[in-house]
Order: sequence, then structure tokens, then C-alpha cells
Amino acid sequence: MNGVIQQDSETLSLKSQNTKMYKKFIENTDIRDKFVFIRNDFNVPLSSDGDITDETRITESLRTINYALDKNAKVVCASHLGRPNGQKDEKLSLKQVAERLSSLIGKKVIFNGESTGPSIDKIKNEMKAGDILLLENLRFNPGEKANSEDLSAELARNIEVYVNDAFGTSHRAHASIVGITKHVPISVMGYLLKKEKEFLEMALNNPPEKFTIILGGTKVSEKIGVIENLLGKAKTIIIGGAMAYTFLKAKGEEVGASMVENEFLEFCKNIMETAKDKGVKILLPVDHIAANKIERNITIRMIKPGEGIPPDMLGLDLGFNTVSIFRKEILESQMIFWNGPMGVFEVEDFSGGTMAVAEAVAESPAISIAGGGDTIAAIKLAGVKGNISHISTGGGASLELMSGISLPGIESLTED
Repeated sequence: MNGVIQQDSETLSLKSQNTKMYKKFIENTDIRDKFVFIRNDFNVPLSSDGDITDETRITESLRTINYALDKNAKVVCASHLGRPNGQKDEKLSLKQVAERLSSLIGKKVIFNGESTGPSIDKIKNEMKAGDILLLENLRFNPGEKANSEDLSAELARNIEVYVNDAFGTSHRAHASIVGITKHVPISVMGYLLKKEKEFLEMALNNPPEKFTIILGGTKVSEKIGVIENLLGKAKTIIIGGAMAYTFLKAKGEEVGASMVENEFLEFCKNIMETAKDKGVKILLPVDHIAANKIERNITIRMIKPGEGIPPDMLGLDLGFNTVSIFRKEILESQMIFWNGPMGVFEVEDFSGGTMAVAEAVAESPAISIAGGGDTIAAIKLAGVKGNISHISTGGGASLELMSGISLPGIESLTED
């Protein structure tokens, strides 16, 4: 259990002295009896049949929604779902989200299958204090991704307070994220956005001495910004997954047929040299579980330390020695930021390294922050979700923020 920090988002027992909430927060704003627009992240995963397979993003939204309802606000909720590319797609309708949300808050959620237009204006005009309306999938309208001025103004009609509670989309300059803020009197953070901002800025602004970054997944290119921005702030960078093989090849090791981004070999060399100069440890796999292809129940080979991976084999998971080294470092950490699995964890034969890292992060006394869809899936598979201090709802947004990039969805909110 991460004992350094309380799990309640209201209280951080270890908080950066440099982290100040420069944007207005819903609790510090008068929303009683007002028309409130809440931008949620209801981009829930769906099965092949179109059913919701994980309602975490709905349940995470409840605190802000219930707070607004308790203040007798007239609440308009809005979100996107999937990638309909500006076209109406019934499979990506928010209708079932409206039904699930209604069940969770214990009151009817108004939903009519539209996001704008005369029917929505009529509903808004008839809404009473404590009513809640969910708009249809915003990305059915091409103006959403285009940050259309017309759509932004239409979404803002009647709205007195705008609340961004969709951290996962705050790196997008879309109409419901940025454009709408130009047409409302005040724009504030919801509980979920505030929680995300606090945890991530704690790591960015004033991490403890033993700050460990764990990076995995497929590509070095997707993590360049994080590596460069946090290199001087972290004590240790642990690298696993397919991206580790680009680093290992840059060191001159034989990586067989493992995935390598050859165009980033020089980057990896430079990063390892810079890390050495700064006294930052970069830990890479020293042994591997390899196979000829990614497949269940296939013959696997243990590649021992000092051995190269054969030309016809791929490194697909961490070896036992690597797990031991990574685990020791994780358990000695005071803060951990983890993004990306350590191997092809979706296949049981290659899941051991990722599961071991998830268990070590959960067991560590460190403040732990995890983000990214695959990372969250691995944490759930390992059964340790309750022992992670903060699971970020926005993989791309969290990577951009940790890369030092300002998020337009936060920058556009009202200054405190």
C-alpha cells in the first residue's frame, strides 16, 4: 500500500511547495442555481458489440456532477466517444452512457440524441434547478475537432459556468475544451481535473530525491518528451517493453528481430551519455524472455545476461534477473511515474515482467502515478489498482504535461 499519501483526492500528504492552483476550481466558484456546462471524459471502452466494458471514466466523473447537482445547478454534460470523424455513428452514441449515468446518480439524465440545435435549446429553456442533460457525442459534429467558433458559441448558449473535468482531452484544442471558454463568463476545474493536475505537477515541480520513472510500450519516439524533460529530475529511469531494444541496440547489444526504431539510435546514445553526466541511472533489461513470434503456447527461450538475442527471435518480456533489479529500485523509490508495459502482457507467456512491476509499484511506499491505457489494463490484470496512489485518466495528456507541454484545456481556464 502506498502509505505516503492518502487516497482521497482532497488531501495530498506530500505536496510540491511549487505547485499552486493558478486556475479557478469549482468549489471556489458560485454555481448555485446557475447553468453549468461540464466537459466530461466519457470516452469509455466498448466491446465489439458496442457495450461498455469499463465504466471507470463515468464513475470518476460523479464527484463533480453530484457537487453541481447539490448546488441546484442546471447541469449540461458533454463528451466525445471514439472517433466518428464528424459523422453520426449510432454505435458511438452516448445513449448507454446516459442510462448508466442515470443509474449511478439516481435520477433521470435527459438525452435526446442531439448535441446542438432547436431541440437542445428547447430542453435548456425548460430545465429546472437540479436537472441534468447529456449531449450526444460531440465528435459527431466536425466543428468539435476544428474548434469551430460557431459550435463553441452554440455550446455556450445559456451557460454561466464552464467546468473542465476531462483531463484526458485537455491536450486537444477542441470546441468543447477551448473554444467554449471564450463565450462563458467563467471557466473552472472540476474535481478530476484538479486531482490530475495536482499529482502530475507534484512530480514535475518538486519531486522527492528518489524519483523513479518507468517507461515501457512500443516506441521510444512516443516518450522522447518525457525522457528529456524529466532526465534532470529523476534519480532513475527504468526502461522496458519494445522501446528498450532501441536503447540496447544503441549500446551495441544483439537484439535479434526485436522491434527497433533505428532512426532514434543516436537519440538513445545521447540520452544515456547525458544521464551518466547527470548521475541519473538508466536501467535496461539484462535478460529476456524471447520467442520466434508473438503467440500463445509457443516455445520460449530464456536469454541469460550477457547473451545476445538470436537473429530469428524477438525479446518479448523481462527476464528474471531484470525483474529482480527493477523491483529493488522500485521498492526504494519515494515517487514513481509509470507509463507503458514491460512486455507483451496481453499474452500470458509474456506477462510476467509487467505483472511483477505492477506488484512492486503497488508494494512500494512511494507515491505512485500511472497512466496510459495499457498500463492501466496491466494494473487491473495484476489486481493492484487500489494500491496505486493515482491512476491518470489521460494517457496522452499526462505524457504531454510530463513532457513540459502546456495543455490548452487547462491554459484556457479562468485565472484564480
